[in-house]
Amino acid sequence: MGVVAEVERKLAQQRCRQEDDGVPELRASTITDVVWAPPRWLPQARRVLAGLAERNPARTIFLVPLPGRGTGVEADAVVYDFEIGDGREVLSEVIELRLRGEAARHPASVVLPLLISDLPAFCRWRGRPDWDGSALQEIVEVCDRLVVDSSEWRGLPAAYGELAGLFEGIVVSDIAWRRTLPWRVALADRWPQIRKVDRLAVEGPRADALLLTGWLRSRLRRDVALTHRSAATISRVRVDGDTVAPPRQRSLSDSGLLSAELDTLTRDPVYEAAVRSTGA
Repeated sequence: MGVVAEVERKLAQQRCRQEDDGVPELRASTITDVVWAPPRWLPQARRVLAGLAERNPARTIFLVPLPGRGTGVEADAVVYDFEIGDGREVLSEVIELRLRGEAARHPASVVLPLLISDLPAFCRWRGRPDWDGSALQEIVEVCDRLVVDSSEWRGLPAAYGELAGLFEGIVVSDIAWRRTLPWRVALADRWPQIRKVDRLAVEGPRADALLLTGWLRSRLRRDVALTHRSAATISRVRVDGDTVAPPRQRSLSDSGLLSAELDTLTRDPVYEAAVRSTGA
């Protein structure tokens, strides 16, 4: 409880400094956003958080597992204010916990007291999870939703089988799946001809290509072969050699993609079916 008390004390001090500017402030956290961010992922996770700005006011808790011997937790806490018009500001709280040893293997004991009661708790897990690790299991127990990006993983498509094992324990969503939405709409517009598709060719991230193909397999209930060519984003899709017109919808930024996931609370059976078909 010493770490929790330290965090709360730092947040209280930050709030007092913010109140001294004379601008009316609103503490409007809508969620607790837990971010599992090993050191290599931490800079990118911070950039995504900065891009969210006032769109998703939250208490954000960065969990940074550190290598090395010893056990302990180092904590920092900052309060940010964002102008929302009419001379008012909204406050967001950012807590960073650097975890070593047992603290990294068992994060729930420090996370649970910092969750805001009666608000949903999301976890954005950066990188591929250790499926059998205690850290993931504890996060699943204390959070309401797990947000991943399977394009950050090695070992696809086998890892989708591991992911599917979490569906009964926590609501799961995948930013790679969100990125495929405009292309899924474009493919659905080809109904009913697309129901006879034999092969999908995708130029884009491997995860996006696999999920797009898994979606077709699960919806059509038939095998659909995949030809894949790597690219940073989905730039071309062909159905049995016929090129699909690119969607007109603009691609969302990393922050926009995460923001869209933070607005969703319920399970997505279409996504789950696509994952199961992909990882089979």
